Amino acid sequence: MPAQPILRLLFVALLTLCLPFAALAQNPPTEHTITSDGHPLALWEKSVEDPKGHILLHHGRTWSALPDFDLQVPGEDLSLMEGFNALGYSVWALDARGYGGTPRDASDWHTPDKAAKDLAVVLDWLQARTGQQINVWGWSYGSMVAQLTAQRFPQAIRSVTLFGYPTDPDAEVPVASGESEPERRTNTAEAAASDFIVPGSISEAAIAAYVDAALAADPVRADWNQLHQWNALDGEALDVPVLLLQAEFDPLANTDAHARFFVKIANPNKQWVVLAGGDHAALLETPRARLIKASVDFIEWLNQ
Repeated sequence: MPAQPILRLLFVALLTLCLPFAALAQNPPTEHTITSDGHPLALWEKSVEDPKGHILLHHGRTWSALPDFDLQVPGEDLSLMEGFNALGYSVWALDARGYGGTPRDASDWHTPDKAAKDLAVVLDWLQARTGQQINVWGWSYGSMVAQLTAQRFPQAIRSVTLFGYPTDPDAEVPVASGESEPERRTNTAEAAASDFIVPGSISEAAIAAYVDAALAADPVRADWNQLHQWNALDGEALDVPVLLLQAEFDPLANTDAHARFFVKIANPNKQWVVLAGGDHAALLETPRARLIKASVDFIEWLNQ
């Protein structure tokens, strides 16, 4: 066969192999920059036409929004943002200070009070943009940020979902003594893979993709201080509808602590759902579809 046809065949074969990756690149999130107290915050958007509502996601302690909520793996559906899109909801995901597309501020530290204020600023921006109250969905530390925000700035909030809620309502965080310098610890692949503890719940390819995406987005661990500000968390001050979402094998979600917290939640529109077979990273694992459905079912139950 002449050289030119062979080259054409090779080109077509290569193009076919690349199609899944090209398809992934066709639907990247839209980035917005929101200013809070003069500091730029990266907000990511994946919207649908005529949405049933809007969901704002807040990530956890170590990794930023896109590795957590928009993970792209060829042949697998793992993006939480796209999962909510498929059920008719527009989705937004915030990078907190020092995470992903949001730089650290001049202090080099993030705090619970700053995080709650930043989330409130973004909620106000979203409500003004959409004309609707927003459903807040927080994972791990993000669930604590969501609760603190809902206690202090509830006006723009339709509901709050707390997943991987890692605190105890009776815990008291001591005030740190003395000054300290930000650690700026280098993040590691081992740390990025550490939440995947249930065998068979996620593919090795997905774990590898998550590790790569997490380290690319967050090569340096964000630094927090003034953690005693978490002591302001109080279920009795939480007067918005709440979904407490717990994975069966999540080592950070204590059932006894959840029970003591759940009975204190002031708003009577509340549910507590346990996802069988999941761990702290269930949003990326086999319970993912049930996690998405439970979240949307709660939002739509409020409309009945």
